[in-house]
Amino acid sequence: MSAPRVVSVASASPAALAGLQVGDEILAIGGRAPRDVIEYRLLVDEADPELTVRRGHEELEVVAAKEAGQALGVEVSSAVFDRVRTCDNHCEFCFIYQLPKGMRRSLYLKDDDYRLSFLYGNFTTLTRFTELDLERVVTEGLSPLFVSIHSTEPELRARMLRNERGAVSLRWLRALLDAGIEVHGQVVVCPGVNDGAALEATMAGILDEYPEMATVACVPLGLSRYSTESSMRPHSAAEAGAVVDLVEQWQEIALELLGRRLVYAADEYYLMAGRPFPAAAHYDGFPQHENGIGMARAFEAAFRGDGDLAFGVRPGFFAWVEGAPAEGYRAPRRGVGAGPGPPHEPHPGGGGGQVCLITGEYGAAVLGPVLAPLLDGPGAPRPVRLLPVANRFFGGTIAVTGLLTGTDVSAALAREPAGDRYLLPDVCLSNGRFLDGVAVEELPRPVEVVPSDGASLAQALAPAPAGARR
Repeated sequence: MSAPRVVSVASASPAALAGLQVGDEILAIGGRAPRDVIEYRLLVDEADPELTVRRGHEELEVVAAKEAGQALGVEVSSAVFDRVRTCDNHCEFCFIYQLPKGMRRSLYLKDDDYRLSFLYGNFTTLTRFTELDLERVVTEGLSPLFVSIHSTEPELRARMLRNERGAVSLRWLRALLDAGIEVHGQVVVCPGVNDGAALEATMAGILDEYPEMATVACVPLGLSRYSTESSMRPHSAAEAGAVVDLVEQWQEIALELLGRRLVYAADEYYLMAGRPFPAAAHYDGFPQHENGIGMARAFEAAFRGDGDLAFGVRPGFFAWVEGAPAEGYRAPRRGVGAGPGPPHEPHPGGGGGQVCLITGEYGAAVLGPVLAPLLDGPGAPRPVRLLPVANRFFGGTIAVTGLLTGTDVSAALAREPAGDRYLLPDVCLSNGRFLDGVAVEELPRPVEVVPSDGASLAQALAPAPAGARR
């Protein structure tokens, strides 16, 4: 088990006054070695915690004078200090298997760890869940958790996970719900595998066996050009429309039986089917916003200032690896590309040229209608244009903004004029780098990195005060 390493110390904090330094390794707190940041937070939440610290080759005992509940003032290097519980499923739709060679090693690590589910909203199949895990989740109130369902039919679920335990691991879902843990579910819909009648059976199974679930998201298979699974294929527009129709039918059933919709279709389905998004009220508070459920309507509402909608945005598919803050995706972002270390400073844009919004292909489909009054054209109040970037790095059906790479963004920007003001959403970045390791500073045009929510974009597009420089 590795010890958490201090990566920042807040000035004038109890940690700073106690003499803790960046680079210190925290071996124990009150004589107990924390296994993860959850346990670490509980231990340092106590009054006057006693820390055993390794600094170089020396071990020190440090007492931080503070009240119970007062922040220690330290950021640590990772979320899990013992071994991450890796996934022993071999799902044919798993995106990790669809990565090209040569990327950062951490991107190839498949986790099935309930702690990362609690911290970052990662979905766990529960195939490696145990009685001890259940006891800890219930005792420490680790809620909400996020569970991959895919199918409630045991044989189909085991086949999709390529793991015989997949047929029985949903018993832990029943146990979590019985213990009062809030659980959000996900069904990755694969055409010809668990759609159609199989998806309808899953909807019926969820409503019959797990009606206490908070929400269930139906999301489409993401297929990169590196997939080697011959049975995996993209949805057709008709198949996407069929998923939307089926979900909306079961929403009506759930509304009648439970008084809430329970199940939702991802925004991507409406885009693929060429359907309009449901109204914002349809999403019941956007509980799975960060999983692409109602993200378009939430963005639109926040951009227009309709209500107080503040959502944590995960930095892309690989939310928990190096660049993720140890507190999890619910933590306030300390800066662009939040994570250990100093926040990434926005780059100043160009002079008086157009404002250009860099986005993925799906992002452009969402942003176009929202920004229509601002887009360049006759009568436009400000010169604004969209730069949709095709994801050639991953290819296939990958079109979400969070999976854009520096390689593709660089190629697109190289064809754009100098002097314009380029805005890049921070959802592409972790610690100022794209998934392929390209740093923001390496882009061929200077960009401003802005938070990936509607309110932040509206603020970035607002006219600067007279005499102010961006």
